[in-house]
Amino acid sequence: MNLTGIIAISGKPGLFKVIAQGKNNIIVESLEDKKRVPAYSSDRISALDDISIYTYDDDKPLREIYKTIFEKENGGATISHKEDAKKLQAYLLEILPSYDQERVYGSDIKKLFQWYNLLHKAGELKVEATEEAPVAESSEEAPKKAPAKKAAPKKTAEKSATPKAASKTSSAKKVAAPKTGSSRGK
Repeated sequence: MNLTGIIAISGKPGLFKVIAQGKNNIIVESLEDKKRVPAYSSDRISALDDISIYTYDDDKPLREIYKTIFEKENGGATISHKEDAKKLQAYLLEILPSYDQERVYGSDIKKLFQWYNLLHKAGELKVEATEEAPVAESSEEAPKKAPAKKAAPKKTAEKSATPKAASKTSSAKKVAAPKTGSSRGK
């Protein structure tokens, strides 16, 4: 499961995909209706890749839990987040028997299943085997492209050296003499 670039914004329903980054904000796209909105630095943003569930042993990353649900449901959607809280807890106990029941609240469990179903509906849940194959192909192509990229910066460095010299002479012409006390009013 690759949850990189998928975020949750506190106070806004649903999940968002990071599209671009601006100077003061990031542009995100809703996974439900594909609308793009800015998310500012004052918003409380949580990346799904960083979220984990408390267990008695170690914290379990969300992507591993979603992978387990994906395998259990054979790639299908899971139970609705609107089910009874006891049913949701029982289902989570089947998937993750060692989760800390005192520190993981019912609202957290609802979000877990709601987000899974949103990701499934948007087509963002993928098996890792299909993700590893494109990564291997791109790593083979990278060495072929690398020498071409190294040659291009050298040419731009040579071109940029001459405009710098020209800009120094033009800035020297524009420097005005400092005004002395007798020439203030003129």
